[in-house]
Amino acid sequence: MRIDLHTHTTASDGTDSPADLVRHAADAGLDVVALTDHDTTAGWAEAAAALPAGLSLVRGMEMSCEGRGEDGRPVAVHLLAYLFDPKNAAFAAERERLRAERTSRLRAMAERMALDGLPVDPDEVMAAAGPAAGRPHLAQALVAAGVVGSVDEAFGDLLKTGGRYYVHKADTPLPEAVRMVSDAGGVSVIAHGRAASRGRLLAMEQIGELVADGLAGVEIDHHDHLPADREILAGIARRHDLIVTGSSDYHGVNKSVKLGEFLTAPVEFDRIVARASGVDVISG
Repeated sequence: MRIDLHTHTTASDGTDSPADLVRHAADAGLDVVALTDHDTTAGWAEAAAALPAGLSLVRGMEMSCEGRGEDGRPVAVHLLAYLFDPKNAAFAAERERLRAERTSRLRAMAERMALDGLPVDPDEVMAAAGPAAGRPHLAQALVAAGVVGSVDEAFGDLLKTGGRYYVHKADTPLPEAVRMVSDAGGVSVIAHGRAASRGRLLAMEQIGELVADGLAGVEIDHHDHLPADREILAGIARRHDLIVTGSSDYHGVNKSVKLGEFLTAPVEFDRIVARASGVDVISG
């Protein structure tokens, strides 16, 4: 089985619609694909309705969190949440709060750029971004305006964490996020926890601490992880009997990575399904 458990669509910052994502997943030879847009479940219904025969859909989300950095200071962390009940009241309220944070933060960054003379129209950026607004939408506007040559270039300079135009947003404390996912019957996995190219890193000891809160696994095989990073995470997974996943983190044309470029072993996927009680995997 070919299983990719981390993808994005136009419901957040990808370029494929949810319907196109599942069709492309089938064309890429996947047997299972997880839809994990940022802080939203908005693409779930469309993806399920368009699911091709032979492909299974894992409904999920990538949650914006705040953990403890290696230096002891707060650091942004992403948490993959799989097969949770979207109707769980506390978790639904937190997703709504996170989306509001994303929207206000993106507008503030766009307005800073416009005041500085960059050819960015905040209203146009927000209209294009939709309800799950994020920095990639602003990066796309900068590419379209000719300010930068690529989304990666925008993140390396104008949009980088702590940079001139960066605006902080209040993400969910990581232990609280893990508990919310568990309370909603879902399964939580730390996303790209050693992606040093993205900035400061999560303190690895916090991963072990989160097991008591219900953390289920860690994403290991990812294009932003070097071999040494994968070894570090694999050691933590062994010590705490965590589920290990591999995923593309596909965003369509926003990134060069392809669907199925990294995969999750069937035995690890079975552990996720066995642990979940929120919603079922949908089979086409």
